[in-house]
Amino acid sequence: MSTKPTTPELEWTELDQRAVDTARILAADAVQKVGNGHPGTAMSLAPAAYTLFQKVMRHDPADPQWVGRDRFVLSAGHSSLTLYTQLYLGGFGLELDDLKSFRTWGSKTPGHPEYGHTAGVETTTGPLGQGVANAVGMAMAARYERGLFDPEAAPGTSPFDHMVYAIAGDGCLQEGISHEASALAGHQKLGNLVLLWDDNHISIEGDTETAVSEDTMKRYEAYGWHVQRVEQQENGDLDPKALFAALQAAKAETGRPSFIAARSIIAWPAPHAQGTEAAHGSALGGDEVAATKRVLGFDPEQTFEVSDEVLAHTRGLGDRGRDARAAWEKDFSAWRTANPERAAAFERIESNELPEGWEDKIPVFEPGKGVATRAASGKVLEALGAVIPELWGGSADLAGSNNTTIDKTSSFLPVGNPLPEADPYGRTIHYGIREHAMAAVMNGIALHGHTRIYGGTFLVFSDYMRNAVRLSALMHLPVTYVWTHDSIGLGEDGPTHQPVEHVASLRAIPGLNVVRPADANETAVAWREILRRHTKVFGKGAPHGLALTRQGVPTYERNEDTVKGGYVLLEAEGGPAEVVLIGTGSEVQLAVAAREALQAEGVPARVVSMPCVEWFEEQSQEYKDSVLPPSVKARVAVEAGIGLTWHRYVGDAGRIVSLEHFGASADGAVLFREFGLTAEAVTAAAKASIAAAAR
Repeated sequence: MSTKPTTPELEWTELDQRAVDTARILAADAVQKVGNGHPGTAMSLAPAAYTLFQKVMRHDPADPQWVGRDRFVLSAGHSSLTLYTQLYLGGFGLELDDLKSFRTWGSKTPGHPEYGHTAGVETTTGPLGQGVANAVGMAMAARYERGLFDPEAAPGTSPFDHMVYAIAGDGCLQEGISHEASALAGHQKLGNLVLLWDDNHISIEGDTETAVSEDTMKRYEAYGWHVQRVEQQENGDLDPKALFAALQAAKAETGRPSFIAARSIIAWPAPHAQGTEAAHGSALGGDEVAATKRVLGFDPEQTFEVSDEVLAHTRGLGDRGRDARAAWEKDFSAWRTANPERAAAFERIESNELPEGWEDKIPVFEPGKGVATRAASGKVLEALGAVIPELWGGSADLAGSNNTTIDKTSSFLPVGNPLPEADPYGRTIHYGIREHAMAAVMNGIALHGHTRIYGGTFLVFSDYMRNAVRLSALMHLPVTYVWTHDSIGLGEDGPTHQPVEHVASLRAIPGLNVVRPADANETAVAWREILRRHTKVFGKGAPHGLALTRQGVPTYERNEDTVKGGYVLLEAEGGPAEVVLIGTGSEVQLAVAAREALQAEGVPARVVSMPCVEWFEEQSQEYKDSVLPPSVKARVAVEAGIGLTWHRYVGDAGRIVSLEHFGASADGAVLFREFGLTAEAVTAAAKASIAAAAR
């Protein structure tokens, strides 16, 4: 005889309801005080956010980074007050003055939640849909983490089991990235993920009937999600008891991600603003705020009214959180005792350190041999995969081209997938043709912690990823992008696949380090440096993008100064350099060949390889001047892309050999010749620069 498992019933008191209504008037007051913001969603979502933070989630306000916590993502980041009010009420570090300084200079409550700025904020959100993909990444990372440390434990019994909750609005689900990420989550059967949809039928332009007619719940059913609907109470408000029951059912569904559709009325219960698009992104106005307070039984003459009784009640979360963490610590201690080797690995990874001797596994490539840098990158990953178990990643359906398969026998796929290499804790991720979601999922994986993530596609498709890449940089995340087929050198696929403006455009993102290695050895040293930079030694992290060739390029002697971003590859002979030739990526060989021609004519020429402008700019002025002497005004930079990067390095007398137009469909070598990216062109440019510098 089997019995159906019971789920707890929600205990909901008058104080709970008063706390929810307090969150509503705090949201209205905060926006009204600053004069701008998004009050409506924070008001209508208050019951859902309160139920999650106070009744459902496992977390501890005293330790927002507790490893065993559930994660919360507010994908609808414009409604930041939905989160801030709960962080205040729950005691995560925000106080009433922080809500009063909402959206003002230096406050802990910026217009959209910012990771690393406000305790309790798990990710920076604002661009709609990004948070959905972040949450998917967190759920994937949680599964991989479990595989690293406790794979044999029964479901729900491991200290590494936790949930990821996300709130999304209509805008999030309209953005294409949410489709990509949600389809991936369904395919991966992420039973630790719950997505709550605020179905309020309102966007900036009004009723969502202006743009949406699909059945969203059927869409999520088609993805393979567990889908529920939560109806409103008779008065139009969200029903916390129904929400709680749905959340408990979602948590019990371990074989699929869960989608909960919650019909709400934006700005409820504001008498005149509720249900209007104006309530989405504008202050309600003094009269409407006062009227709302009367409806809820608050004093319309007071602002930011919080009773001591309410705050004492909600700050009780601290006691509950402490108890939950103590229970978890007991389980974690038992796990450590039973698994000493895994516990040691956990301590290392938790400390953001790499295994001893890992650098010795990085291959050194024989000089002279032609090797594509994408192939060299693949060799490095294969070598590192054996010694860094937390390193994992994959590709947007281009693994064979990107060389991103770290383990051909192990694919991150759920139980039930028919492929022979399927393993719920596998090393190689198959993102499918979903570049935008891949980048944002990688952000979520990095935010979750305890693993090191990379992902690949063609460089030209970084356009699809740009918003998420920008957020990687904004959050200083240790994410590695592997972008191959980095120029017209890819050949016959033609201009749709040949990146021209992409490298310069990516270099324009503050905080993103773009590495375009010249050869196999620079690629190997670059990988080593990226992994080192993603450890605690370097403090704030930064994402990195590797731009790698499809075609073979000559291999030079390994030079450790690669880590400085720019260095002297070949020194001038026969006297001080009269011209400096700066090359990057596959065009370094053109600078080398041009130097040979110039030296043969008695012109001393120095070759500088500059794989990473951002690393070079970190160096001391003394070092930079030693590489690019200020006294040498004649300079040439060569890169098979637009020359935007290089003007500051070549100066007024300098010349840039670049590609200022789209490519064509032909063999890569033919394109380099026909478009003037040749050693002869670099030589001619050097002579022109020398003449200009002499004027």
